Amino acid sequence: MSADLRNIAIIAHVDHGKTTLVDQLFRQSGTFRDNQRVEERAMDSNDLEKERGITILAKPTSIEWEGLRINIVDTPGHADFGAEVERILSMVDGVILLVDSAEGAMPQTKFVTGKALALGLKPIVVVNKIDRPDGRPAEVLDEVFDLFVNLGANDEQLEFPILYASGRNGYASEDIDAREGTLTPMFELIRDHVPSPGLDTEAPFSFLATLLDRDNFMGRVLTGRVQSGTIRVNDPIRALDMDGKVLEVGRASKLLSFRGLERVPVDEARAGDIIALAGMEKATVANTIADPAVSEPIAAQPIDPPTLAMRFAVNDSPFAGREGDKVTSRMIRDRLLREAETNVAIRVTESADKDSFEVAGRGELQLGVVIETMRREGFELGISRPRVLFVEENGQRTEPYEQVVIDVDDEFSGTVVEKMQRRKAELTEMRPSGPGKTRLGFRAPSRGLIGYHGEFLSDTRGTGIMNRLFDSYGPYKGPIDGRQNGVLISNSTGEAVGYALNALEERGILFVSPQEKVYEGMLIGENAKPDDLEVNPLKSKQLTNFRSTGKDDAIRLTPPKKLTLEQAIAYIDDDEMVEVTPQTIRLRKAILDPNDRKRARRKVDA
Repeated sequence: MSADLRNIAIIAHVDHGKTTLVDQLFRQSGTFRDNQRVEERAMDSNDLEKERGITILAKPTSIEWEGLRINIVDTPGHADFGAEVERILSMVDGVILLVDSAEGAMPQTKFVTGKALALGLKPIVVVNKIDRPDGRPAEVLDEVFDLFVNLGANDEQLEFPILYASGRNGYASEDIDAREGTLTPMFELIRDHVPSPGLDTEAPFSFLATLLDRDNFMGRVLTGRVQSGTIRVNDPIRALDMDGKVLEVGRASKLLSFRGLERVPVDEARAGDIIALAGMEKATVANTIADPAVSEPIAAQPIDPPTLAMRFAVNDSPFAGREGDKVTSRMIRDRLLREAETNVAIRVTESADKDSFEVAGRGELQLGVVIETMRREGFELGISRPRVLFVEENGQRTEPYEQVVIDVDDEFSGTVVEKMQRRKAELTEMRPSGPGKTRLGFRAPSRGLIGYHGEFLSDTRGTGIMNRLFDSYGPYKGPIDGRQNGVLISNSTGEAVGYALNALEERGILFVSPQEKVYEGMLIGENAKPDDLEVNPLKSKQLTNFRSTGKDDAIRLTPPKKLTLEQAIAYIDDDEMVEVTPQTIRLRKAILDPNDRKRARRKVDA
């Protein structure tokens, strides 16, 4: 069975064309009928992935080509979703590293590739988007080779085969100048270069759970690769944790195999197959599911610890409950626990007052995706500013550091270096990365990077590209300056009036437009000065018998600055919150009453 089976993972940085390439592999292998209507980027299956154009969840799929079955696992390109990546690589026997012919190897690629090389997987390198006018494939290959050497690749891994491809146009070739053709060379290379699983089908059944999701009909569904033996529907099985303790005993109520984009029921699966299995109630990721005769668990990759935490609280603003239908702490708790069950990189702890929960994860993007998903399901939440998780080592306080790689136009590089050094970052490399462009490398404390991305885009006029990757824990760097500007706080509740906003424009940048509902303690703009300012956005014009001609029609407001969810979370200060509802994102002070706020500030200062 396993001689005609290959298991591969595709590794690529965000936006290097991985999901588009998988689309073409589907089409050219005959997985889709000629007349079948298939969406673009078919592997990005949930709404958020489609909107953002990034892969968030790892997903297996499979294609048939000339009698060979190829299981492909699509890996997330973003390090925030790294908890998915490490375990997935244990399911495959080879990896395809996809790099953009212009951008080259990026930090996120480095993260996954390092994990793959450490597991001894043999890479195939595909230089994608070969038809880009600014492509530099020869230099990119040198970068990839240097990257492999730095990551400690062995001699066999350094002898990697190379293909030049255009995923969008559906061709791959060993010739650097090819501009047409098909993906047949890629299929042949997968067949000849990636080893078949070669696992023992006669031994007792064992399987390592690498992904977990819930199904309303089947309950828990665990996905992974069968490491040994054969399993049939209704066979007795049991779950072992990493220490070999039996967690539960049950039966394999359903076996599902991947065919194209669908999961189809099968009667049996053998060693090497990637399958989904239902029938367990407690077993989770990194557990071994096995025949009752097996007592040794399969070694599993430990999951990287969370580095960032946010507080999810019940929405207690004056407008609570107007837009969402899930507003109680019990509903929020159940939903977060359900999320933590399937998303193993997240840790949820309940606060003493039972009204809020601390959710720890790998980064702002990962937690932002959780909030956005809950918001779409009808939840209302209050979200605090993210804080990094410190660790005590030998009596010393340590904090997480990240590698930051920034590509920026030469004219802005001075500003970026100055801003990064203000945030306690150390410059590790600086080199030209193309005509008029500089690549800057930094090692920076994660704490300093919270809230920097928006400022970075303004400083570089939207042309800079910043990539971040968790590096390690290092010594605590001391206090870091936060936001430079204060905010404009509404001192009353009602609908904002154009006349009042017109007068407030000279004070700073507004976040609200006329007729928008505001409440006391809500942030309605950014002050041009460092202090917070309480203002009245409801003030209307005094009506008298005297009129000044043409003056009343002349209110022309600058369009307000509308923050996205990630921007809002990054913008707020420690004493502020983001109110998230299905329709609106509002910024507010954590304590709404101005007198209570002053009292609280006095207490802190004392």
